[in-house]
Amino acid sequence: MPIGRRAAFLGMGGAAMAAAAGSSFAQNARTGRAIVGFPPGGTADSVTRMYVERLRALGAAQMVVDNRPGAGGRLALENLKPLAPDGTAFVITPASMLTIYPHLYARTLRYDPLKDFTPVSPVCVFPFGLAVSSKHPAKTLQEFVAWGKTRTSVDWASPVPGSMPHFIGTELARMAGLNMSHIPYRGSAPAAADLLSGTLQAVILPLGEMTAFHRAGEMRLLAISSPQRLPRLQEVPTFAESGFPELVHEEWYGAVLPGGAAPATVTALYDAIVAAAATPEIKDALTRIDISPLTVEPGAFRERIARETATWGPIVAASGFKPDE
Repeated sequence: MPIGRRAAFLGMGGAAMAAAAGSSFAQNARTGRAIVGFPPGGTADSVTRMYVERLRALGAAQMVVDNRPGAGGRLALENLKPLAPDGTAFVITPASMLTIYPHLYARTLRYDPLKDFTPVSPVCVFPFGLAVSSKHPAKTLQEFVAWGKTRTSVDWASPVPGSMPHFIGTELARMAGLNMSHIPYRGSAPAAADLLSGTLQAVILPLGEMTAFHRAGEMRLLAISSPQRLPRLQEVPTFAESGFPELVHEEWYGAVLPGGAAPATVTALYDAIVAAAATPEIKDALTRIDISPLTVEPGAFRERIARETATWGPIVAASGFKPDE
């Protein structure tokens, strides 16, 4: 948002500005469609629905959520790519589909993140956590590393092979000198259940998928991947302060339009997202699942995607992981 318009946003009544942003987007988008690449009920779907509900309240009354699950989130972006860039459809996608997948699926990826899409803004951000069962002997990450070095192998899981937490785990294993055997899962819930049952020795999952178990004393969070400790989890250190400063990674969910969207279309959606993110409803709903609202101006968001894509390239290469393309 240019400085003058940002000042106007801060100076106007919040409700009036929110209504204006929503109305502008509604007029621009006509019947809007927020495409999400995962089934109903998951975190990506829930976050998308939170924002769609707020955008409806701000004036985009005809907006609907269109679930297009498949190919690890790629299918939604493949569906968006050929559509008209007129604001009638956009995708809210996890970062990995834009920043990691170009390295994983170099031969078969059917889209170019920055050529085929127009970045608008992130809508939220969250870290990942390394957790063990409450019965595990390790109370800290350092104790976990020492314990792991006494084992032939450590069985651990991430939500999806080739996901950001998967590569956080491979980096941890490499840096700590551990032999960690990744067990593929389809989603956080079954991995968390198997950790609690003793089938797994550790998991790296989105933080919000584990905090309830941690607070109930069923699971022990050893470290999180955010830059600083979180206010709601002051007792849990970061990977950085636990001796692994390279393991600062957060996943954002971001809104993108088809490539070639006009500046007015981008601005209308961006302003509506900023207005929605500022509402108590969004802030409270995200806080309950340990996710933070986040908005970044379209130009800076494009730069962030390019920068993080470059960062993940050598990490993916060093992992040696090869997906079934």
